[in-house]
Amino acid sequence: MTVYLVDFENVKSDGLYGINDLSKTDAVYIFYSVNVDKISFAVHKKIIESKADIQTFKVEVGHKNALDFQLSSYLGYLLKEEPAKEYVIVSNDAGFGPLVAFWKKRNFNVILATDLTKLNQKQKYAKLYNQVRGLVDDRDQAKLLTDCISKYKTKQGINNAIVKVYGTTVGGKLYKAIKPLIMDKKGK
Repeated sequence: MTVYLVDFENVKSDGLYGINDLSKTDAVYIFYSVNVDKISFAVHKKIIESKADIQTFKVEVGHKNALDFQLSSYLGYLLKEEPAKEYVIVSNDAGFGPLVAFWKKRNFNVILATDLTKLNQKQKYAKLYNQVRGLVDDRDQAKLLTDCISKYKTKQGINNAIVKVYGTTVGGKLYKAIKPLIMDKKGK
């Protein structure tokens, strides 16, 4: 069983990627605030259809890092209650690194990941780069394409960035090559 603590203010709906692959023995605790409290119908549907136990916590805000402190204290509570489980903090906030290191030194299984697939930022980037390399021969092009996919939230943004560097003809071919990798991005 894995327990996920999601910093929704930080990762938003992207942090829930992989929710379809969770089992009924997994638990997802989504920490959100009035600052970020909206999801799309598609994400809502995935949450409802997930086999995992999913709970939400609307946290009190008004101070810097309020959500982070509440998530961190809840992690400590969970570790005391069920120390043998695997815990994943889902956030792009490197500030959780020392928290993870603290618990690892005490032999608890705690990791930091960018989404529910348990990959951290470097692992996620490397996986994407390898997927792009499978579609594009040139390493420099593959790096730029990977950077664009990572940076831009929409298909249009990715396309514009590629065309800006490579022009319409080459950029169009490169965009077409990576299209299978960006199906979950917004836009046409």
